[in-house]
Amino acid sequence: MQCQCNPEIKERISEYLKNHPYLNLATVSPEGKPMVHSMGYASAGPVVYMGTGKDTRKYQNIEKNPSVAFTVDEDSLDVFNITGVQMEGKASFVTDEDEIQTYFQLVMEKYPFAKDMPKNPDNRIIKIEPTKAFFLDYSVEFGFRYEVEY
Repeated sequence: MQCQCNPEIKERISEYLKNHPYLNLATVSPEGKPMVHSMGYASAGPVVYMGTGKDTRKYQNIEKNPSVAFTVDEDSLDVFNITGVQMEGKASFVTDEDEIQTYFQLVMEKYPFAKDMPKNPDNRIIKIEPTKAFFLDYSVEFGFRYEVEY
């Protein structure tokens, strides 16, 4: 692993997030059990947003413990060219009206079909701000990843 705290790696992470549709979100239950949730998301730089219902396990887990992690990657049989992002961060729920509008704009740009989805008053917006990230690039060397702090 190589620590690259430079803007180029952070930009690669932001672009990777922008160009992929799904992530695997890890949360921890109040009982200490890890859970993984497959989610569609939208991003602004390294900050990730997603919607969920207020009665979901991920919502309840984040209420109790905002520390989360996620991965974004591609399915590939070519293990010598794997790329991906592993991110650690703090989750929160968006309540600011301007930021809610930003979220909806990001979602509409990434998922145009979302405009036809029914509105649900029980939905909440999760925001994940990164604390640490790894950018995997096995084309450099098998198992290679860059590490950045936020």
